[in-house]
Amino acid sequence: MTTTAPVDHAAAVARESARFVDAVVDADPSTPVPTCPDWTLTDLVRHAGSVHRWFSVLLSRLVQEPPRTREVDLQLPDTVDGYPGWLAASAEHAAGVIAGLDPDAPMWAWGADQHARFWVRRMLFETLIHRVDAELALGRPAGIDRALAVDGIDEFLVNLPYAALFAPDTVNLRAEDRSVRFRCTDGEESFLVRLRPDGFALESDSSGEEADAEVGGAAADLLLLLYGRLDRSADAFRLAGDPELLATWFAHSAF
Repeated sequence: MTTTAPVDHAAAVARESARFVDAVVDADPSTPVPTCPDWTLTDLVRHAGSVHRWFSVLLSRLVQEPPRTREVDLQLPDTVDGYPGWLAASAEHAAGVIAGLDPDAPMWAWGADQHARFWVRRMLFETLIHRVDAELALGRPAGIDRALAVDGIDEFLVNLPYAALFAPDTVNLRAEDRSVRFRCTDGEESFLVRLRPDGFALESDSSGEEADAEVGGAAADLLLLLYGRLDRSADAFRLAGDPELLATWFAHSAF
């Protein structure tokens, strides 16, 4: 891919959390969330705040092996009306932990990067995607900063090969040396994923080779596509190459 300016993940977590809280603070907590079937806004907020609390525990301990339990004192509110304030408090708690953190500290992570910074980056995109879910559910504009979208595409594709524990269908992303490219049409970035018989991975996309299949779209739209919030048949995307390969990718890459 083409490199872009680095993203301040900690600052972005704070901004995305504040926008999330702003979206839900006066909303009906029973509002359905179409992009998260069977969830209401309460479910969505509880999940996002729980991520902040859980990741904060991992970061504060700099865990060196997979945790054996996910039991955390979430300090949940007594009523659903308290969830927006609880989400704000959860984000503030996470910010305090992150502020005292060495992002380069080695620690266990389920993804590619075995350092504390993995969890801050992961927290960012958990927050961002669910902030978008909330805004879409409420009919509010759900824009995404372009630099964050580009970074989010990379974060998703870098870590997806390690996600089989909670995304079991990814084990089916196998092929005889086939490639899928995701190309940003609002910039120069592109991301090449190679599928082989033993797995798949994001590769450098500097050779200019023709991919077996390609999806083009604005960075924000590509990010939402990868997370299943948009469909590849939408007008926002330009598809090229092997449609069966694209079908295989999207059938098995749900995060």
